[in-house]
Amino acid sequence: MRRADRLFQIIQVLRRTRNPLTADAIAAELETSKRTIYRDIATLIGQRVPIRGEAGMGYILEKGFDLPPLMLTPDEIEAAVLGAQWVIGHADPVLARAAEDLMAKIADTVPERLRPFVLEPASRARPY
Repeated sequence: MRRADRLFQIIQVLRRTRNPLTADAIAAELETSKRTIYRDIATLIGQRVPIRGEAGMGYILEKGFDLPPLMLTPDEIEAAVLGAQWVIGHADPVLARAAEDLMAKIADTVPERLRPFVLEPASRARPY
């Protein structure tokens, strides 16, 4: 994984939880070393990303931090599309329309090479 991608992933991992995460936990998820995580956290803090914490205690991302729009991974695209498909088939008309709009926005914003993940996801949400 490229360093820039890993830095974004660290922010994403921290964004998912309100509890402090240790470098060990982050390293395990990103399949890298604890030492790499320590260096990356120091870099992010140096770039004014509001991360609080310390080695051995864990790290948290302070509220209010926001990133510019990020590129979605193929798995994230598929998860969003499958969720939207389920909403289209099971929700009231207003929410179904919002899900259709979401899918259209995703299709319009992802690069051409990722568009098949929107138009034809590998899985389909099954009706229940």
